[in-house]
Amino acid sequence: MKYKFISWNVNGLRAVMGKNFMEAFDSLGADFFCLQETKLQAGQIEMDLPGYKEYWNYAQKKGYSGTAIFTKHEPLSVSYGIGIEQHDTEGRVITLEYADFFLVTVYTPNSQNELKRLDYRMAWEDDFRNFLVSLKAKKPVIVCGDMNVAHEEIDIKNPSANRRNAGFTDEERAKMTELLASGFIDTFRTLNPELKDAYSWWSYRFHARERNAGWRIDYFLVSDDIKPRISDAKIHADILGSDHCPVELELEF
Repeated sequence: MKYKFISWNVNGLRAVMGKNFMEAFDSLGADFFCLQETKLQAGQIEMDLPGYKEYWNYAQKKGYSGTAIFTKHEPLSVSYGIGIEQHDTEGRVITLEYADFFLVTVYTPNSQNELKRLDYRMAWEDDFRNFLVSLKAKKPVIVCGDMNVAHEEIDIKNPSANRRNAGFTDEERAKMTELLASGFIDTFRTLNPELKDAYSWWSYRFHARERNAGWRIDYFLVSDDIKPRISDAKIHADILGSDHCPVELELEF
């Protein structure tokens, strides 16, 4: 059985619904469609997605953060957050359990201007990694989303100019290295180890997208026990509507 997974930071689902969300959704035809930064509260949108079940995690703060998963496959169980109160008010994590795997979507906290949230981000990274490792002890894990870090210099257009900017600090990059070392694989980079100029986010400023001056900060990671099941990983840079584009993973079970 081949499954197609899509992850997309939509930067406001109501905004992208007014552009091309449904056309993109239909054309991609995913089994699992994961969203980050929905910026919604319950009841603020009506989705017509026949054949899909919907799971939503809303931030307490209005118009902020939030995640969702739309799936053709009913899960065995669903959980929201990572079980730590200080992290679970912003709607950042949804986990679906299936017979063969856990699917986790995440919207990782941004370290923000002047790195004012970097200390919090470091605590989040440790707690989220522990959460994933605890799942991995039970069965394989697929984790996707906007992880708000360009891991290596190949993942960002201008590495030297961004060295101390949020999303490309040594601290954030080291936490991604630590997560991968705990038994996870960056699927896109595994299949495309040398591919340059492959990005998933572009600033709205300075015509960055037209110039492809971007960052690869949206990922599909899988636990290393399912590496042989990876059949494809893509970045859909041609799909507009957000400052991020969708990323894709195909697995065979």
